[in-house]
Amino acid sequence: MTTAETGTPALDAPATRDQPPAGQEEGRPGDPVGDPRGERDGDGDGDGDGDGVGEDTGADGSGEPSAAPAADRPRGRWRRAVPVTVVTAVAVLLLAAGGVLLQLGGQLRGSADTANRALTDTAAGTRLVGDVGSALTKVFSYAPNDTDATTTAAQDSLDAKAATQYRALMDQLRRRVAEEKLTLTTRVVRVGIVRLTAGDAQLLVFLDQTSRREGRPASVVGAQLSVTARLDGGHWRITDLSAR
Repeated sequence: MTTAETGTPALDAPATRDQPPAGQEEGRPGDPVGDPRGERDGDGDGDGDGDGVGEDTGADGSGEPSAAPAADRPRGRWRRAVPVTVVTAVAVLLLAAGGVLLQLGGQLRGSADTANRALTDTAAGTRLVGDVGSALTKVFSYAPNDTDATTTAAQDSLDAKAATQYRALMDQLRRRVAEEKLTLTTRVVRVGIVRLTAGDAQLLVFLDQTSRREGRPASVVGAQLSVTARLDGGHWRITDLSAR
């Protein structure tokens, strides 16, 4: 068989498979070629931007997975907020309790300060220091031949437990003072009033004591006494003594 134009023998056309109908691409009938999720959209218009089933590209079209649903985020904020609220409430309660304790403490201190006249009654404090200082100077100063004067001063200025303590001390010292020719002179260096009321007082007294023995040089030592005194007939009498 020859063609009309060239007169050359016609070659038999190679056997081919059936061509797909017009408008249908090669492949499975009715399906797009390649990834079925990216080439055709759900409305069949082929532009790939429709509402068909496809991969979620995010709200901004950047291809990144979208963030967690908004409904989940408030729960996270609530979880973080709850501990802060609890801590704040506890702090407020502690501050309130501290304020109450401070107020009660101030009231107690105010009551105690009202009874304690050590800082407010200057005249009473001066009289107290004078009586106690004079008494300590006399009862703790003695000479080998004059212990009787010390005993008399003790009877006038010591009372109760202090008087008993002093008598026991002097019973031990009297013979020693006479044998060793011992002389003791006491000087009050400082007096601090710890507490002063209308009839009782507590003091802290610092002393310098100079002792001399016949044929030996003098020596000076310091002493510190806690003193309790009671007002008796307008004069302060020492009721208790203790070395510190």
